[in-house]
Amino acid sequence: MTLTKTSLRTVTLVSALAILASCGQRDRSAPRPDPQALECMTRAMYFESNRSSRDGMIGVGTVVMNRVASDDFPDTVCGVVSQKNQFAPGVMTRPMTDRGLPLALESARAVLQGERHPLITKGRFFHAAYYVANYNNIHYVATAGGNAFYEKRRPELVTRRTPPTQIEGLTGG
Repeated sequence: MTLTKTSLRTVTLVSALAILASCGQRDRSAPRPDPQALECMTRAMYFESNRSSRDGMIGVGTVVMNRVASDDFPDTVCGVVSQKNQFAPGVMTRPMTDRGLPLALESARAVLQGERHPLITKGRFFHAAYYVANYNNIHYVATAGGNAFYEKRRPELVTRRTPPTQIEGLTGG
């Protein structure tokens, strides 16, 4: 059997694609995130932690997921992220165009597949780390990626009234 130039190119291309496809095999046991939830989570991380650390992005994602699990917030990722006055202005409409997008996308996938920031177990809120909040019900749990993460508690149960020192490198990846 003789191969023509065209069929030889086709065989070579198909072989190369098969090799490339096998190199990028992902863990089939992890569920594939819903595309709409992935878009919304990526947007929250991108606009709240753009050019931040992975820990900061996972922290934002953990807050989103803690809100989804709470009766006090919408029960979907997109419902939480698009809630008025909760996230960065234009979070659902502005373009995501710079070098922070790949990290936000990878971090969003990780959170939607179950990864959480280990210090933000119950945290449902955050603000920029430089901001000074003068409320007596804020219990800070972590600072990462330029954000201070916190829980709201009854004032007598607040034991950390100022954001802790920023810690990085706690999340996988």
